[in-house]
Amino acid sequence: MKHSMHNWMRPEPIETTLERLHRFGYDGIEISGEPERHNTDEVRSLMDKYQIECWGGVTIMFEGRDLIHPDKQIRAGTIKYMKDCVRMIKSLGGAMFCIVPSTVGKVRPLASSAEEWRWAVEGLKEIAAFASDHGVRPGIEPLNRFETYFINRHDQALRLAEEVGGGMGVVLDAFHINIEEIDPMQAIRNVGDKLVDFHVADNNRRPAGLGKYDWAEVVSTLESINYQGHLTAEFVLTIDRTPLAVSSEKRESDMKFTAADLKFIHDLGSGLISAADYDKAVETNIKHLKSVGA
Repeated sequence: MKHSMHNWMRPEPIETTLERLHRFGYDGIEISGEPERHNTDEVRSLMDKYQIECWGGVTIMFEGRDLIHPDKQIRAGTIKYMKDCVRMIKSLGGAMFCIVPSTVGKVRPLASSAEEWRWAVEGLKEIAAFASDHGVRPGIEPLNRFETYFINRHDQALRLAEEVGGGMGVVLDAFHINIEEIDPMQAIRNVGDKLVDFHVADNNRRPAGLGKYDWAEVVSTLESINYQGHLTAEFVLTIDRTPLAVSSEKRESDMKFTAADLKFIHDLGSGLISAADYDKAVETNIKHLKSVGA
């Protein structure tokens, strides 16, 4: 399997990210879904420079991005945003698109379950058709209950994908399935050939090997379903605000972020990580995965 990584966890220039991934032996990037920020010609040139491929992209579901919002204009704007993500992925040579249907951090519904399901199916049908036309495979990612109330488990994602059709698949995240699934390995087997992408973080959301996951079992299970995609690192480094802290949040000059970026990172329990700490985590993750045969 190949190794990729997200780039939303540390707000830095894309070249900084790509150089790091190259240095530690990653194959690809799953680029954050912010099409307006990325000049695809420049990014593609940098990917060539550092020999990093675009595996795909992921929606960044800030407030105001929501396929199941009662406001029709918000739903329409979210569909437009997701289509822009697909265009970006296609321009970068990517193959897949990870979709979180609703706003991350929205944990209470604003409409009935029947209305939300209908809106999700309608919106995702349009996105799936658009992605198919661009040669990009989309997948729905379940998140844990503390980040969304909508689509927490693999069976829910499978049901939604089946109703959407059009090649819609499922993305699984080791951290989320550790919380929500009775048997995380069985969840992987149940998704089978509909698995589009697999996100890597240990049971505590730290890099692989810094928790209790048996990563040899994870890799073996993925191999048993003939998974041909990437292992995409998406660990989150927490900020210790107690006297036990060995380091503190550090605002380095290379980090460039908006208030929305910082809120998104803080809401997920992290903060502004120093380059040295981030380097160590990125290296730890891939070293452990390779040590178990991934």
